[in-house]
Amino acid sequence: MSSVSVSSGLRMNTEQLDDALQTQLTIRSDVPAVFYSFSFAQNPAWSSFHPPGREIVKYYHEVCQNYRITDKFECNTDVEECKWLEDEQLWEVKIRRMTAGMGDLSSKDRAKVVEEKGEHAVYSETEIVKAKVVISCVGGLVEPRGWPDEISGLDKFKGKVFHSARWDEAVDLQDKNVVVVGTGCSSAQIVPRLPKAPYNAKSVTQLMRSPPWVVPAVSTPGGDEWWEENSPKIMRAVPGLKELLRFSIFLGAEVQFLQLFPNTPYAEKHRKLYEEKILAWVEKTVPEKYLEILTPDYGVGCKRRIFDKRWLKSLNDPKVELTTMPLTRLTEDGVVLGPGATYPKNAKEEDYPEREVPADVIILANGFDTTRWLHPLKIVGKGGKDLVELMEERGGAQAYQGTAMDGFPNMFLIFGPNTATGHSSVVMASENMVNYSLKFIKLILNGEASTVDVKKEAEIAYTTELQEALKDTVWQSGCSSWYYTKDGWNSIVYPYTQVDFWRRCAFPKYYHWNIAYTSKGLSKTRRTRALRMLGVTLAIIGVYRWRKSGLGLKDIRGMMRNVLQGVLATAVQAWTVLKAQAHL
Repeated sequence: MSSVSVSSGLRMNTEQLDDALQTQLTIRSDVPAVFYSFSFAQNPAWSSFHPPGREIVKYYHEVCQNYRITDKFECNTDVEECKWLEDEQLWEVKIRRMTAGMGDLSSKDRAKVVEEKGEHAVYSETEIVKAKVVISCVGGLVEPRGWPDEISGLDKFKGKVFHSARWDEAVDLQDKNVVVVGTGCSSAQIVPRLPKAPYNAKSVTQLMRSPPWVVPAVSTPGGDEWWEENSPKIMRAVPGLKELLRFSIFLGAEVQFLQLFPNTPYAEKHRKLYEEKILAWVEKTVPEKYLEILTPDYGVGCKRRIFDKRWLKSLNDPKVELTTMPLTRLTEDGVVLGPGATYPKNAKEEDYPEREVPADVIILANGFDTTRWLHPLKIVGKGGKDLVELMEERGGAQAYQGTAMDGFPNMFLIFGPNTATGHSSVVMASENMVNYSLKFIKLILNGEASTVDVKKEAEIAYTTELQEALKDTVWQSGCSSWYYTKDGWNSIVYPYTQVDFWRRCAFPKYYHWNIAYTSKGLSKTRRTRALRMLGVTLAIIGVYRWRKSGLGLKDIRGMMRNVLQGVLATAVQAWTVLKAQAHL
């Protein structure tokens, strides 16, 4: 009995997982692969700078296999509830194993199946597991947003409707009229491919509420063709090159954070220059009729930027239409738009009369339920307190260091509230959180502590600091973003650099935690303190004697030089002796 890791992203067997992550067209990472992979398992053989999704899936599978952890995953299993047992000082975890294929569905879709066919159609058995530690790895982009409640007619529509994150390969798009709802990062990859083989859609109508900032994708060193042909050979041949490239990309991203995201004179100056450069590129790329609705009225970075290679160019295709007329209802074989337009804000309703667009297929690219952290997982801590309810009582989703909440001992969140970045790699941020959590988990698993629990005042102070800092960033420049709740609470992004986040994770403030040490832990803590005191005492005595001796810095340098020369001479002599013996 040790620990349980909860991950709603792994609820199926490995073959199902592989298929599910490959079915969203030919998805690609818009972050360079070298920065979207683990620091401890860099891959020298990426096929391209921005590889397809199936290659990323393969990489993660290989990492699991190399570290021999695939047998530690229990897939096609839903974690329903975690409850803290105060008397036993353990977590009680309720898990439900699912029938084949149910792991591919969202919780909302599974609930529909239960309603229509009964629980036996989704769940096969229930088991209770007890653990010292629970680690939640459910992430943020898990539950796709459903059909908007305010849009009527879904029951009448005869075509197919599915979310981009639950791509339906059974739907034939050949010569079909397709409507795509949303203009985020996923849709920017989907729309350009739909009119072309193998999909060959007849028409594509994309619905947008307000424009994102669209910027060119990070340039591939040497160009795509050169990189694809030469990078695997070079990365294998030159030790440390892939790590250096990863660090260079990280450093560039950190510099860009300081140039774009804070509300400082330096950032405001660079943000304006960057926006001018991007708008000039957009103007050269898109048809003139789309220029106004693709010019944002907020600062770049307020929403997640789209790093684009194809989307803007695809708007020149006569099969593709982009509109800001709102979706108002569905008919049997179409969607009704308008009257009016959501952007630009001064659009007059009479200029955009209601019209119907034919639709055989509707693809929802409208994002995820990002503000409902951990949903639908229920976590109950000390005194029967529900984790989500506690967060809401304090203003919104939150956690100390994005990792812990008071009253929930021995529980850690990976990629919790306010840990996403608008500029860097979520993989790197998650690694930092894992390393941070392990510093406390190690105490429990080594028998040095029975429980660890962040202090209430530390959690509240941390959250207050972050929410205040967020108010002085570009994220408050007036955009409509999935970063915020309707009440204006930002539970998504971290308001500082990733260097700062690494620092906080690397050097925990243990005094912010209630740590119930065991006798073994107390003994170790006392020894550590005693050694530190001894070290400080010896240092003070050494400085005192040095001052009393009258020696200056020049004398100290001379002494150090003599010592180093002696060590070097001894090493050379030893090497000569060993070399001579090797020839005997």
